Amino acid sequence: MLTKEEVFFFKPNKKYTKAVAYFSMEFAIDQSLKIYSGGLGFLAGSHMRSAYEMKQNLVGIGMLWKYGYYDQVRDMNGNMKVDYTRKYYSFLTDTGIVFPVEIHSSMVHVKAFLLKSDVFGSAPLFLLSTDIEQNDAISRTITNRLYDSNESTRIAQSIVLGIGGAKLLEILGMEMDYFHMNEGHALPLAFYLHDKLGSLEEVRKKLVFTTHTPEKAGNEERSISLLDKMSFFYHMSKEEFCKIWGVEGDMVNYTLCALRAAKISNAVSEMHGDVSREMWSGFKNICKITHITNAQNKLYWKDDILEEAAQKNDNKSLFARKNELKEELFHIVADQSGKIFDTEVLTLVWARRFAGYKRADLLSMLPERFEKLLNNKDLPIQIIWAGKPYPEDYSAIEMFNKLFWLTLHYPNATVLTGYELNLSAKLKKGSDLWLNNPKITREASGTSGMTAAMNGSINFSIPDGWIPEFAIHNKNSFLIEPADNTLSYNEQNIDEATRMLDMLENEILPMYYNNKKKWASIVKDGMKSVAPAFDSDRMADEYYKKLFS
Repeated sequence: MLTKEEVFFFKPNKKYTKAVAYFSMEFAIDQSLKIYSGGLGFLAGSHMRSAYEMKQNLVGIGMLWKYGYYDQVRDMNGNMKVDYTRKYYSFLTDTGIVFPVEIHSSMVHVKAFLLKSDVFGSAPLFLLSTDIEQNDAISRTITNRLYDSNESTRIAQSIVLGIGGAKLLEILGMEMDYFHMNEGHALPLAFYLHDKLGSLEEVRKKLVFTTHTPEKAGNEERSISLLDKMSFFYHMSKEEFCKIWGVEGDMVNYTLCALRAAKISNAVSEMHGDVSREMWSGFKNICKITHITNAQNKLYWKDDILEEAAQKNDNKSLFARKNELKEELFHIVADQSGKIFDTEVLTLVWARRFAGYKRADLLSMLPERFEKLLNNKDLPIQIIWAGKPYPEDYSAIEMFNKLFWLTLHYPNATVLTGYELNLSAKLKKGSDLWLNNPKITREASGTSGMTAAMNGSINFSIPDGWIPEFAIHNKNSFLIEPADNTLSYNEQNIDEATRMLDMLENEILPMYYNNKKKWASIVKDGMKSVAPAFDSDRMADEYYKKLFS
């Protein structure tokens, strides 16, 4: 049996002695540990890194996905293809702990692995797997794929994470002051705690919750009958659950149940806090919703040479290093697309999860103007798209493919595959301009622009998520004015695409080529103002002050 000392390797800082278990379906700790899909994982990974650096008494609970999320490749015609390849990790510690969890009235055995703190410099992280010989063939598939499309499998994954994680901590003898649910995926944890502590009031003393999205797809809802059959409510009947949690009707909303079980909850930006409070204002018995703005770990993401040049106000070294970083990115572009990009040309990147509301195709929505932009020899531009859609989001995959086929006509535009930690870092360090154009109020936070700013890429953004807390137009960013929300959705898209192109043609590109001093000033101001405010050290500290107290 592991001792606490073997788990932590360090003595917690006196400021952070409260013991916290951090439950999340995904963690982006390192490129080699492929157990994440996108923003939620990037956020959790940065949180774990800062928790380690600040010596917080925090341990992560996650899942060991046999095939990861998926490998994004292309088929023989160039269209996006979803591949599943088994992953192997020699750097994980086999704890030797195997224990049962009830799923669908049967016992499924769960094995625990440990990512020790000294492997990648993160808080200790326990990863749970059902892919062991003690289980039947179906049970072994529960931990195959992150966000499996099969509904019963998704429910089983939540049970393993929530109930399995809590049982593991008990086996280890680790008494927790707080259980933190990063999104609603681990909701069965609340029912396990209710069984152990005896009442919802006692659960509320120990459970806290982070809500990450105003999107319906991000707030899971499942049939109460199916959840009951799957043993989701632990030892509670569905009638008891409905009475205690105040649920009416046939569906269970994970986020609403978490808000009713938690002591306190947080949204992930100031703007998202307002949206969340309005979104849930008509429901009774929910906890207070505050906000703690997401952040990213600067120590992990920053380029030291670029930062030193900015701090010394050395524009020559700043641009020289930026060109070196662009060259590294352009090797990837050439390898994937056969296109040779120029380090002297302004390079715009749109890179994040492909989803409808994030509008990856907005820049290309006006075909004639898009063509004019790409064919402008006096003020040239290079454009890169990257990002993973959910593997069953066929409209997002279609958008990805359409952009790929569109960019084949241009030597200065491309779409890259394999958007994971390494490519993300290359894109942020090698881009000049970081485009973010979601439908306003639908991006809860968005963190990619934070790490872009840390690496001298200027945010070019709709004022959504974290951006209003950071961006000052023409000082550290370029802001796109949102369209009138009384217009139709299509009219809003056309209006915002027009404003985006106007700004590129009339303001951004002329500045890049004709006023390097001003450009450098915006780059340096962005690098200076993004941290410490949006460094995850601030965020990790704020969680202890606002949620774990």
